[in-house]
Amino acid sequence: MSRIAYVNGQYVPHALAQVHIEDRGYQFADGVYEVCLVVDGKYWDLDGHLARLKRSLDELQIAMPMSENALRVVMDNVRKRNHLPSAMIYIQVTRGVAPRNHIFPVGLKPSLVMTVKPFDLDQSDAKAAKGIRVITQPDIRWGRTDIKSTGLLANAMAKHAASEVGAGEALLIRDGHITECSSSNAWIIDKDGVLITHPKSHEILSGITRETAKACAQELQLNVVERPFTLDEVKAASEMFLTSASSVVMPVIGVDSFKIGDGTPGPITKRLRESYKARARAL
Repeated sequence: MSRIAYVNGQYVPHALAQVHIEDRGYQFADGVYEVCLVVDGKYWDLDGHLARLKRSLDELQIAMPMSENALRVVMDNVRKRNHLPSAMIYIQVTRGVAPRNHIFPVGLKPSLVMTVKPFDLDQSDAKAAKGIRVITQPDIRWGRTDIKSTGLLANAMAKHAASEVGAGEALLIRDGHITECSSSNAWIIDKDGVLITHPKSHEILSGITRETAKACAQELQLNVVERPFTLDEVKAASEMFLTSASSVVMPVIGVDSFKIGDGTPGPITKRLRESYKARARAL
């Protein structure tokens, strides 16, 4: 079966999906994106993802390509045309097509692209049961990582470095503290059971999954502290995990050459992952 994509008002075979060579997303990474998770036909955290999409667009002075309700309809149409009850939906909005010039053109019609690929929660659960290893990398990204920009070359370099040594993610370090990972937010749990994650700022992309994980932690009566933390604190942590739409709550069992805790997924992280899934299914 041919995959179907949405490109600027048309549903087309994935192999034939195209944008203009002077689309500013292609030439300047002048655009933003979101990745939304659907499990058994139910969208997880969709309100948050669409709100963040609008915020990112507002920060770059790009108009919404259509109303939020219309976006929801297109998302569901793309998913159904691909016959996927569980999927990851990729949404990309760029400023549009214009002759190449660094200055923002006025009055452009934004470009909107959506693609979809299968998601298997059972496979994700199996991965979480084992946990992943990560490596450290310098955080060389631009200064507004709170905008979910399509400009991801530094992220891709870090993620590729991790893949070359068989690691699942890259833990980014800037000015002596952990910011986040190449495509997820980072958390540690200290010896007292306190969950620690970097606060919202221009240094991180505030994850939608991160916010829901915070709510789940509060329901579990866990103490969450938002502050910068160091690699030494990571080494001393009893548990560590990552959050993102694609990984949900993913245990980390080792960083570089050292292990986290006893080198297996920790009990608090396991509880939090199950709580997250239960909450997403209930909403």
